[in-house]
Amino acid sequence: MAYRVEVQKDLCISSGKCVSDGPKVFRFDDQELAEPISETTEYELQSLLKLARNCPGEAITIFAESGEIIDHS
Repeated sequence: MAYRVEVQKDLCISSGKCVSDGPKVFRFDDQELAEPISETTEYELQSLLKLARNCPGEAITIFAESGEIIDHS
């Protein structure tokens, strides 16, 4: 199943936790804020949830294919 991952840039504190813990999902943009590498990911759901819940800025939201929010950190 594919998931959409969103980072709220105004909440991102650039800790790098998501980038270091999920380098296949996140990277830094040119302002050193986290962003998803691609619009959707097939990354394992439990791992995505862990990344979202470990975000110190609570900036990561995971969506199902239907658009329903699965988790908002």
